[in-house]
Amino acid sequence: MRAITSIGSCVVAGLLGIALLLPAAEKQHKAYGIEKRTLWTTSHVQGSPEPPSPYQLEVAFPKLRFDQPLELTEFRDLSKPVGNRFAVAERKGKIYTFENRPDASEKHLLLDVHHNIYGLVFHPNFVQNGYFYVMSITADEKPDGSRVSRYRLKKTDPPEADPSSETVLLVWPSGGHNGGCLRFGPDGYLYIACGDGSGIADGLETGQDINDVLASILRIDVDRPDKGRNYHVPSDNPFVDTKGARPEVWAYGLRQAWKFGFDSETGDLWAGEVGQDLWESVYKIEKGGNYGWSVMEGSHPFRPQRKKGPTPIIPPVVEHNHDEFRCLVGGYVYHGKRFPELEGAYIYGDYDTGRVWMFRYDGAKKKATDNRELTDTQLRIVCWGQDTAGEVYAVDYMGGRIYHLAHAPPPSPNAPKFPRKLSETGLFASTKDHIPAPGVIPYSVNAELWADGASKERFLAIPGDGKIEYETMTYPQPAPGAHPGWKFPTGTVMVKTFSLEQEAGNPQSRRRLETRLLVGERVAGDEDVGDQVWSGYTYVWNDDQTDANLLDAGGLDRKYTVRDAKAPNGVRDQVWHFPSRAQCTMCHTMSAKYVLGVNTLQLNRDHDYGGAIANQLATLDHLGMFTAPLPKPPEQLPHTVDYRDKSADLDARARSYLHANCSHCHRKWGGGNADFQLLFPLALKETGTLDVRPAHGTLDLTEARLLAAGAPDRSLIYKRMARRGLGQMPQVASNLVDQEGVELIREWIKQLPH
Repeated sequence: MRAITSIGSCVVAGLLGIALLLPAAEKQHKAYGIEKRTLWTTSHVQGSPEPPSPYQLEVAFPKLRFDQPLELTEFRDLSKPVGNRFAVAERKGKIYTFENRPDASEKHLLLDVHHNIYGLVFHPNFVQNGYFYVMSITADEKPDGSRVSRYRLKKTDPPEADPSSETVLLVWPSGGHNGGCLRFGPDGYLYIACGDGSGIADGLETGQDINDVLASILRIDVDRPDKGRNYHVPSDNPFVDTKGARPEVWAYGLRQAWKFGFDSETGDLWAGEVGQDLWESVYKIEKGGNYGWSVMEGSHPFRPQRKKGPTPIIPPVVEHNHDEFRCLVGGYVYHGKRFPELEGAYIYGDYDTGRVWMFRYDGAKKKATDNRELTDTQLRIVCWGQDTAGEVYAVDYMGGRIYHLAHAPPPSPNAPKFPRKLSETGLFASTKDHIPAPGVIPYSVNAELWADGASKERFLAIPGDGKIEYETMTYPQPAPGAHPGWKFPTGTVMVKTFSLEQEAGNPQSRRRLETRLLVGERVAGDEDVGDQVWSGYTYVWNDDQTDANLLDAGGLDRKYTVRDAKAPNGVRDQVWHFPSRAQCTMCHTMSAKYVLGVNTLQLNRDHDYGGAIANQLATLDHLGMFTAPLPKPPEQLPHTVDYRDKSADLDARARSYLHANCSHCHRKWGGGNADFQLLFPLALKETGTLDVRPAHGTLDLTEARLLAAGAPDRSLIYKRMARRGLGQMPQVASNLVDQEGVELIREWIKQLPH
């Protein structure tokens, strides 16, 4: 049976009292589209299809929170006969310390450097000399914008540093990837990570070049400075005698070694490497080691034609593709007492997905064993810390909390089984005919998210008499332009079915490809520590279009043949990407309020309910779906627009497109590493895009800007949208350029005043 492609063309049985959908000519605009709420009572979307995690992350210091923390390190508490303190470096330049006690409630300012901090470490003889070291960025894109400085303690109880004591040890250019991790090795030398200084594809081609410090880990002696500089290069550094080489280089070929650490027992140095297109890696760092960037990405060719460095390329010990990890954060080898079963395991995580994994290293075979997941969280794990007892701690960038491992509670023997077929979810009265179950509400959005030409049908399922909290989700703040989100009760399911035309331009040829579920759960606490969890699942439709099967966690690519008169020989192959569960969390983030389409900006529009056309907010309000009445009539509430409607204002259309397709990342705390915002409510001049130089590569554009008013061909946002492959936007979930969307943005940029 052919796919039903719109609510206006099918029979909806038992849907909130609606029976037969009327022809378009007989539909009327009404105050609301559904007369009476029918409760959804058939949900079987419970539990999890995954094996239970053996561990979880618990807040280690419940009374403490930090603002955008980037580093955690322990040092001796000089004010106590015994005991240590932790220090936390915040991105904006402040360093705080606190006692390493679970009930610690006070944090004390150690130092404020008044610019971004990336790294922090205390001297091994801190007790005697009071020295600690900070890696900071004084300005973007400057030849001396990255620096490592030494500071000295002036007061011990609580610790306080003297800002005037700064001694600059080393500077290097600031750019796209700045590295910044600092660690003292067991040899007493300071090791420093420097990124490749580029945003895309090692644009400076420095990865294999040992004549500069970029894309390297450096090793210097801070205790015996040479004449004319504030450090000494150890004589056994690998490139001391290499002509033209920077003698500080210990290892190279690293794009962005985001956190490294020494095994406190073996002295082995382990680094997490943030990849670019496809691969995240963990490396065992060796003297003179070449880790391949940008000839390789992990163990895979990236730019194999580029000149290689002077030493052989060493492959990663572990690598993850982007179905599992997106931004790997290096950790530590566990030597604590709380979990003897983890002794000797290297524990690491991922910033984008919140996943925590481990492996053990077989030195004889030079390979990883027992590589597995420990837990899957909703945290933005930005770094790890380790105390002198060998216990490890994870730092959440978004919530500003510090966590440690704990055993997960055992699963209940009566836990429900997660449905393996779409027909088992209780969401549809007839899965084959795509008829939703009673109480499941259809909806539509103002501005569609591009999905490689697929059409979509959407449904909202709230169990029982559950209600929505209207615009009560505001965290994180301050976040200009980020409209408040709605909060949903536990068990809420957002449903979206994707259908693709098998003959381009012929809606009758559509076939259902997948139905995605986004399932919400409310948890204890308040929103600034994450009081809700959303999980994504994909069901892949069978060839008979009668049902859909739950996809494994890893995602899937499948090729479809589409008849297209514009293609050579009248046919083209289209690869459709079914997202992994980890990929769902990349867009559905806390800062984006988790649910991207069910909010005021997107739902404030008319919807075709079959017998009537009515505003969706008014309809939900009439049904009593909110915990309180709407604060204003819908016509007085904000909304985006349908960017495909050419009668609408061009600026509103373009800004709505960017909001729908880009702003879940490109907003404050959104995870996009470019410092600009594409939120619809912001005035364009407040987005940080107009006449702004790109911070992460220019794609070889002359006088490139994020948005160059009147000049699309100098506008990086437009150029990234118009390409697929290296440097494309969006980065994931799209294999085809949205030609209409690209043309819309081009026309908009052309008319921007300049």
